Parts: sequence; structure tokens; C-alpha cells
Amino acid sequence: MENGAAKYPRPRGGWVKYSGNPVFGNPEIGTCFDVHVHRIPGKYRMYFSWRPKSSIAWIESEDGIHWGEPHIVLEKDPSSGWEDVLNRNCVVRFPDRTLMWYTGQARGFSRIGCAVSTDGERSFSRLSALPVLIPEFPWEKESVMNPFVLFDEKKRLFRMWYAAGETFEPNAIGYAESSDGLHWQKSPLNPVFVHGKALQDQARVGGCEVLPDPEHGGFYMFYIGYYDIDTAGICAAHSPDGITQWTRLENNPIVSPDPGKWDSDACYKPTVIRDEENKCWKLWYNGRTGGNEYIGMAVHEGLDLFREN
Repeated sequence: MENGAAKYPRPRGGWVKYSGNPVFGNPEIGTCFDVHVHRIPGKYRMYFSWRPKSSIAWIESEDGIHWGEPHIVLEKDPSSGWEDVLNRNCVVRFPDRTLMWYTGQARGFSRIGCAVSTDGERSFSRLSALPVLIPEFPWEKESVMNPFVLFDEKKRLFRMWYAAGETFEPNAIGYAESSDGLHWQKSPLNPVFVHGKALQDQARVGGCEVLPDPEHGGFYMFYIGYYDIDTAGICAAHSPDGITQWTRLENNPIVSPDPGKWDSDACYKPTVIRDEENKCWKLWYNGRTGGNEYIGMAVHEGLDLFREN
């Protein structure tokens, strides 16, 4: 019987997985998934979904490869009615505070909440007892999840890309804007990104990060592309405004599951940093074999992702 890696197209985008993968996670720690990595002075900080704890935690690293001990920053709240489980978060940092958007799950539904930290991200407190984004439209089905937020300094707006659809795995990606991070206006163009025709994302798309592209202008989207509901890899697309005219990179997929390895069934939820100093892109993702999910890393030498290395 073929496993997921045998079905999924091989990568073509010049991304090279770290030879010592996974860089974080083991049977003792348990499943770690849907990560968000960002730079803080002198180190990397990775937020991750910690399934055995049903909570969100962070770890730190000086090189992006060797990570310290987990520190839980936001725990589930079963009394809320919508947060039996917490996962799939992102953060935006300001000089005086850090905002977090996260996914709360209960009774087969997923919704998005917001929390704040003013103590250097040692802990977060909820800004609202209720979700700030809920499924409302037919295409969103029972779940909105995987928020990724950027703050537009010029427009003084928060911009959110989120996945929506089925609870087990989402189906498409939507877009919303907010002036305060709590009250969101969904785009009338939603969903702004859906499954494609190529094998690597023929079934559905989900879990994305969207970053500015200084090389060509516009924005890159790094997203999960599903061959089927159980088999996935990582792809990229480009848009002039982050909303419309998305064009998939010809080099897709950029990361694929590897037969017989720790990520042989699927590679999920990319988080990406553009490293100007070292002229490369760094990408972290959660790889799955069976029920085990840990965190891996890949690097793209050179900053132009339209070129295949």
C-alpha cells in the first residue's frame, strides 16, 4: 500500500530540509504542530500547538535548530463553551504589548480568539471572552482557524488570512481586516484562495502565512496543499495585494513528505522568515507519520523564490 509520500509530488523549489530533522518534538513531549516563528533580539521564538496539553506554548533557540524547554503561555478554558482545546496561533509584536490570535475548538467547531501579553510574552490574557471571528458563511462550514495576522503601518489596519471549512482539515483561505484586532470585516471576495488543479493542492488548501516580497513587490503566501485529506505538503503563491490575483509558484511544491522518514505522511503549516543577513529563507513545519507530529526545518538559499535553485 502506498504511503502519503509516494503519492505527493516531489519538491522543486530549491528548499533543502535540515539533515537532523525533526528539530523539536519526541514521544515524551508529544505532538507539536502548527507553529509560528518570529525573531526577537538575539534569538528565535517559536509558538506551537501542544496537543497533549491542549494549550499554546513557546520555545526559544539561538539558531533555529536547537530549541529549549516549552513554556505554556495560554491554556484552554472549557468553561468558555468554545475553548475545550487551544491551538493554531500567531502573534504580532508592538513595543508595549504582543497580541495573539488563536483557535479555540469545542463540540466540532473552531473559532478564533484574541489575547494580549504585556510581560514579555511570559503569559497571555484574553481580550474577549467570546471569539473575535466565527464561521458565518456556507464556504466556512463549521470552522475558522489558523489565523495569520500582519499589521499595516500605513493604513493602521490589522490584516488576517484564515483557513475555514471542515474541522479536521480546512478547505480554503479567507481574508479579513480590523482597526483594533477584535472587530473584523471579512472580505466580500472570500474565499480568496482555493484548491488548485495540480496534484499538490488538488483537494484543499489551508494553514498559511503571508509575507511581503521586497524582490518583486506584493506578497508571498506559504500554505498547506492537500493531495487528499490525509496527504499534504507545502506550496507557495504570489499576489500583488495579498487578496486577489494569486499565482502559484511554478516550483511547487516546495516541501514534500519523504518516504520512510518522520514526515512520510504529510508536511503541514509552514512558518517562514526571510533572513536578509544570510540571504536565505528559513521555513519550519510540522511533519506527520501516523499519529506522530514533530517540527522540522528547511532552508532556501537566495531570496528570489521565483528561481529554482
